[in-house]
Amino acid sequence: MADSRQSSSEDGNADADTDPTELSTAELRARVDEKYDFEDFGPDQMREMSAVEWEAAFDAETWITGEELLDRVEAELLSNVEQRAVFAVVERVGEGDDDRVVAYSDEGYAIVRPDGSITGTGTILRDVEPMVALCAMESYDVSEPSENAGLPHPDAVPERSGDFGNRILQLVAGATLLSGVVLLGVWIASVPGFVDIGAAGAIIAALGFSFLLMGLFLFLTVANARLSDRMRSAQYRDRLRAVGAGVDERPGFLPDEAFEAGGRELEEAMDRVHREALEAAETDER
Repeated sequence: MADSRQSSSEDGNADADTDPTELSTAELRARVDEKYDFEDFGPDQMREMSAVEWEAAFDAETWITGEELLDRVEAELLSNVEQRAVFAVVERVGEGDDDRVVAYSDEGYAIVRPDGSITGTGTILRDVEPMVALCAMESYDVSEPSENAGLPHPDAVPERSGDFGNRILQLVAGATLLSGVVLLGVWIASVPGFVDIGAAGAIIAALGFSFLLMGLFLFLTVANARLSDRMRSAQYRDRLRAVGAGVDERPGFLPDEAFEAGGRELEEAMDRVHREALEAAETDER
């Protein structure tokens, strides 16, 4: 029995160490089925899969491609932008073979072709890649965005968020501070004998100082939270303005004619814009 278990273990280790390219499709598919839980398959699992594993796990003939794929990718992207999971402007450009879904931000861009291939750079590319893979699967339910899904206009971003929580914290801070003042007042009044607190004077004084310090600390926390909110809101508005969110015109550095054409012309133009931006950044650093 021990020999049988040892032999089985050795076989399992041998399978794990085998180069995936040396396995048959059936063997590789069995390994993928064992390694991944496809009932709970998402972007994180997609990033872990190698190209060989992907080809074995999914039948290419059943993948969604063409205009339907681009429709699904566009909807999924817009839903993620609406939920603030992705920061990007999403556009559908070109027609026929030149049809593309484009997502761009201040940190890169991604262009999705009808066959599911992607070109681009930056964090937005890493966000889009697993989405395209999921949208190509018939079993994946694409999120439906609202009619006005997309990045908000910079002026629509409030100065601060979480105001209710800050108000509650202010009330707690005020009550704590007031308690500290009252306790200290009682202790001070006991010194000339106006109030008789007996031997509890030291305890009341300590509690009064503690409550006073705690109230001041809570007020400082609220002030810092509000300042941080304003700074984050200002940074977010700056990012929105950089990508032209909420307006009809694209930022000046983007190639309008290439956007109208789509296809390879757009891909080449966006690659050129990206390289020029990198060169400009390197020049500024020098």
